Amino acid sequence: MEKENGLFKITTNRQTYFSKTLVSATGTANNPYIPNYPNQISFTGKQMHSVNYRNPKNFSNQKVLVVGGGNSGAQIVAEVSKVANTTWVTKKEPVFLPDEIDGRYLFKEANKIYRGEKSKQISLDNIVMVESIKKARERGDLKSVRSFTAFYEKGVVWSNGTKESFDAVIWCTGFKPDLKHLENLNLLENGRIKTKNTRGLQEPKLWLVGYGNWTGFASATIYGVGKTARETVKKIKREFEV
Repeated sequence: MEKENGLFKITTNRQTYFSKTLVSATGTANNPYIPNYPNQISFTGKQMHSVNYRNPKNFSNQKVLVVGGGNSGAQIVAEVSKVANTTWVTKKEPVFLPDEIDGRYLFKEANKIYRGEKSKQISLDNIVMVESIKKARERGDLKSVRSFTAFYEKGVVWSNGTKESFDAVIWCTGFKPDLKHLENLNLLENGRIKTKNTRGLQEPKLWLVGYGNWTGFASATIYGVGKTARETVKKIKREFEV
């Protein structure tokens, strides 16, 4: 991706395209984020991001470290803890939503927030108590500890200097914007491009859809991406009507 004679030049494995306006909607799913820790490459156990997790079968009777305090972390802990000795690491104590709050309720609350209406003090980032998590709570498997400081060959080093061995680490640490295709435009700063809503500030013919709250409320979610996409189409259409 580059600019040529005022146009965006997009080279693919089939042909080259030119456009006056470009909408980038590659999202985050193809760019899983794993934080860096000292001596991480020396760890001889298995490391896996949650995007590659399928089921707990491969972790049976192992010691597993699950890192990340969101819904994916809680759900994976709920599954893996049934078959393995599991330790859950989070930056802070996880916050669980009340049992009666489900996806439909959150969808309604998100709609209120999007419309600028007052919503109950419920964060959409808190953990939804799906059935598997409720059962893990009953088993006492939802306890979490704070983060470690480094790796060593067989496991991790905790903040007090003690070492603990693990067979595997599952990273539930989220995703970052997938913007590698825009690097040649020299607009990226700390992995993002400055925008006003979805429109690029330095490159007003560039629009970014689906990368997180910085490109529209909840735009990296199924709930939010449709709304920001429709708004983007309306704005681009008005550009061509002028």
